[in-house]
Amino acid sequence: MQTRILGRTGRTVSVIGLGTWQLGADWGDVDEADALAVLDAAHESGVSFFDTADVYGDGRSESLIGQWLRANPRSGVTVATKMGRRMPQEHANYSLANFRAWTDRSRANLGVDTLDLLQLHCPPTSVYGDDRVYDALDTLVDEGAIAAYGVSVERVDEALAAIARPHVASVQIILNAFRLKPLDEVLPAAEQAGVGIIARVPLASGLLSGRYTLDTEFAADDHRNFNRHGESFDVGETFSGVDYATGVRAAAEFTELARTAAPNATAAQVALAWIAQQPGVSSVIPGARTPEQARANAAAGALELPASLDAAVRELYDRDIRAQVHERW
Repeated sequence: MQTRILGRTGRTVSVIGLGTWQLGADWGDVDEADALAVLDAAHESGVSFFDTADVYGDGRSESLIGQWLRANPRSGVTVATKMGRRMPQEHANYSLANFRAWTDRSRANLGVDTLDLLQLHCPPTSVYGDDRVYDALDTLVDEGAIAAYGVSVERVDEALAAIARPHVASVQIILNAFRLKPLDEVLPAAEQAGVGIIARVPLASGLLSGRYTLDTEFAADDHRNFNRHGESFDVGETFSGVDYATGVRAAAEFTELARTAAPNATAAQVALAWIAQQPGVSSVIPGARTPEQARANAAAGALELPASLDAAVRELYDRDIRAQVHERW
């Protein structure tokens, strides 16, 4: 497993991390034993970075990680969580009082005195330009509630605004073979500023695994069923905002590219390794619902790909995806 420095946190983390949204909600049911087995398998495979949020299962994801941390006190895993979605998405709610309440809850869920990394969870765009928000986050650092803070964003302009702030340690952004815009502006700016990049939705909600067809059915409580058009939250979080049928066809083409680039790897592993090889990326955070998925994802952290894959991915994106992705990104 390759490792990187996570921006201004100064922490060394695995280039393949673990996203844990699926351990809380919105991906179908994952019981407690299976969730803990996923965390075990990821860690045993070299993963040293877990990402969660206070709203994943209303704290279930955080609590499961907290249970795992208590059972593995010397794991060395860095845990990042997110806050800000527990109230209506109004700028005024991003206050020091609410930050204290939310971080207190996350610390209790995770069973820690200090959160390793706290991220604003895709707040309203206006929040990124508010000095008082960053002052409040600095206060949490001074009080010892958090060790460092970053942001999770939906848009490139939000990422660039955060990177310009002197104490922002990391930016989490959607980045995959179906979402290339961050490569041109966000990654170079972050690398120059020393800000870490956490790549989320790296498999475009599973599309880039190449396992889905037009006939694939998802559970009623799976966001890939109920949020395809942004009915419940930002549509970019589901299939990277790409129309499902278009995504299935493009994913089949990506699978062929992956076979050429790395014949002994899966399409999903190539998709993850391709992101990890982009300059400026600190960690890629695929989710996993089974130990087997966690181990397979982690194996991408040791995969080397030919440089020619970059041009092939861009060609695929320009031909099949660019016109399908909403202009906001």
